[in-house]
Amino acid sequence: MISAEQASNTNAESTSDQSLKLAVAVSLLRSKLLQRQAPLLDPPPESDALRWKRKAKERKEELLRLREDLKEAEDASHCDLFPQSASCKCYFFDKLGKLSPKRDEDGCDRRFNDVLRRRFLRQVRLGERRRTDARKQRLRFRDLNIEDEVEQLRASIDFLVELCDTASPGQEANFANWSHQAVDFILASLRNLLSTGKNMNFIEELINSLIMRLGRRMYSPSQGDESQFDTDAQFYIQHLIRKLGSESYIGQRAILSVSQKISVGAENLLFMDPFDNAFPNMHRCLYIMIQLLEFLVSDFLLSWSKDEGFDNVLFEEWVTSLLHARKALELLESRNGLYVIYMDRVLGQLAKQVGQISTFRKLNREILDNLFC
Repeated sequence: MISAEQASNTNAESTSDQSLKLAVAVSLLRSKLLQRQAPLLDPPPESDALRWKRKAKERKEELLRLREDLKEAEDASHCDLFPQSASCKCYFFDKLGKLSPKRDEDGCDRRFNDVLRRRFLRQVRLGERRRTDARKQRLRFRDLNIEDEVEQLRASIDFLVELCDTASPGQEANFANWSHQAVDFILASLRNLLSTGKNMNFIEELINSLIMRLGRRMYSPSQGDESQFDTDAQFYIQHLIRKLGSESYIGQRAILSVSQKISVGAENLLFMDPFDNAFPNMHRCLYIMIQLLEFLVSDFLLSWSKDEGFDNVLFEEWVTSLLHARKALELLESRNGLYVIYMDRVLGQLAKQVGQISTFRKLNREILDNLFC
């Protein structure tokens, strides 16, 4: 039997061994922690050569990062929500060749539209860099903001016309994107310039040039043999003029130019050999031009009349030109009477809307009588 004194000694020795082991474990743990913290507290000395080498490496990496950030800022590729080949989601050509009684609002997504706008700007700048110094703008303006707007208008016009001349409308994925943005830039720049009331002669020269160049592409879209016409391209150009015509300054001049071209085309067709290869092409051009007149009148005449800058003199001029075009088409009635019917529909739509607008009642009475008769 173990006595009480022996049991007490055994328990004391066991407790002492456990305390000793715990003290040793704590000492080892503290030693390891001190060894880990020692390099941070007392780093080894670094030579001047190594220190400057390290700083040079850090500076080089910083410059590379800044260069990449600048490139991304210029390209805005980090904000693109769609691939470069994405088609226009705002349905810019959705009403191609179709009569729309109501003017469609631009329903495109703003973020996507911003992407297209940045791409268009990059494309225009790229085209501007390729131009020769011989095409520098001669006219100088005192106001820097006006000069910027004029340059933006001119660049957008040149870009749109060159796009129509070089691209295949309806066949290239980017055509809708670029043309949409070019039209928006032209309209925005024109409105800003018209609000200033300065350099109106130069602005009119630019707009007339735009209508003439696009009209030439619509009348004769082929660059080679005149017998090979790309009808789809004609309709796309027609749609571009229709969109640009939302601004009365462009729309009224477009109607005047197209109606004059119809009169000339009807006269040429009257004396043309029906077996000539260009004969059916002329018929198609007349139809497209008359259809464009109908689009412009039905879509925008009411909104034009509410514009403070609406030109009544120009209105009277193109209404008279439409009446002359109708008379010229009467001579073709023995060959194709549909053109007179088409033109009567345009004039009927015009007369209907003029009758609804009180401000038009103050116009030349003779012109109104010929329109309503």
